[in-house]
Amino acid sequence: MGRWNAWTSVSINRRIFAASLTVGALTFLVHVGTAAKELVVAYQFGTTDVIDAFLIAFLLPSFLISVVAGSLPSAVIPTYLEVQHREGREAAEQLYAGVMGWSLVLLVGISSMMAFLAPVLLAVLGSGFGEEKLALTRSLYFAVMPILTLKGLATVWTTRLNARDQFAFASAVPILTPIVTVSALLYGAGQWGIYALAAGTVGGALLEAVIIGWYLHTLKITLVPRWSGWSPDLGQVMKQYGPGVAGALFMASTILVDQAMAAMLGPGSVSALSYGGKVVSFALAVGATALGTAVLPHFSRMVAAADWEGVRHTLRTYVTLILKVTIPLTLSAVLLSEWIVGVIFQRGAFTTTDTHIVGQVQAFLLLQVPLYMAGTIVVRLISALKANHILMWGCVLNFIVNIVLNYMFMQWLDVVGIALATFLVYVISVTFLSYMLVGVLKDRQRNQ
Repeated sequence: MGRWNAWTSVSINRRIFAASLTVGALTFLVHVGTAAKELVVAYQFGTTDVIDAFLIAFLLPSFLISVVAGSLPSAVIPTYLEVQHREGREAAEQLYAGVMGWSLVLLVGISSMMAFLAPVLLAVLGSGFGEEKLALTRSLYFAVMPILTLKGLATVWTTRLNARDQFAFASAVPILTPIVTVSALLYGAGQWGIYALAAGTVGGALLEAVIIGWYLHTLKITLVPRWSGWSPDLGQVMKQYGPGVAGALFMASTILVDQAMAAMLGPGSVSALSYGGKVVSFALAVGATALGTAVLPHFSRMVAAADWEGVRHTLRTYVTLILKVTIPLTLSAVLLSEWIVGVIFQRGAFTTTDTHIVGQVQAFLLLQVPLYMAGTIVVRLISALKANHILMWGCVLNFIVNIVLNYMFMQWLDVVGIALATFLVYVISVTFLSYMLVGVLKDRQRNQ
């Protein structure tokens, strides 16, 4: 451990590498735990009406968690670290307390609005449900609604840990939710039925928030929201948060568009697209999450210190490293795509024909991996530069181009065309963001 610490302390790039390994390993374990939870859920409930009701009830809260809470780190960390560099820790903590205050108001406000709109929203989402099934969906919806506030608070607190480069604890805590959920299912499903799944999901989120809060308390970091009045720095956080949320909405909509356009094709197209994306999504969830989490605080510190040479060196180093590692691995996976699909899925009702189609879909989806990983570095640097409006317009561009390319290629290649369109969307997206990043860096360096 001493040698490892000595090696990582030599440079920022080594610290980013070490942090990425830590976050990646722990994120992998969390996803394994989540997969185990899904197996238990499948064992307990199969494809019955009650699991349909839960999935629809959980759809909106989970969507809002990814959009509302997921946009917080890129808005908060750059400004927090800039204030800490410019005015010291006390001023940064004052900003953080203010962010906690408006975040709590935002989360409670959105939760209340979603509760008020429940009859309308669930009637649309569960339009094919009977009255009894819709009533169960409504009951489960209110049961899981607290998860938005709990996950949101946990994200705000985790952001504070990541700003201190304490990635390990923050990355490990999410394993609690699958553990609590599996426990609730094993010991409570017989008595509570589907409500055991709801209780485990919310209970896991509550335990996550409690554990992170306790850890912050041991570090003597305030957990109490405190409003010290409006400040330009708080305004800067909000200014970055709005475009972040808008961009996340467009990206989430892009996924929905892919599924909707696949539904316009022959039977099995939606499931082929879904199965074809499983391995790719897992790889990106682990790799891109690790890189993005680790690199944002380091970029933010370099930007705050106006270390433009360091910024360029880190950007060059990691983009080059990512491409050198991921391109050979991706090409190998593309060549073995059909075999990979067969090993994972080909059993029971999943036939050789299914394996062939899904293998083709997966092969084209795999092509996005090098671009997505390299693009993660570009995106985090843009956030560190407090230019999230560029990311928002990039997501709007992705949304429009995705629809056009989907329509073009699905005429030619059916569902495989949608996978090809996804790859080309990332080619255009990374090109656009890289071009805009170069311009922003030149402007910042010229102005300072």
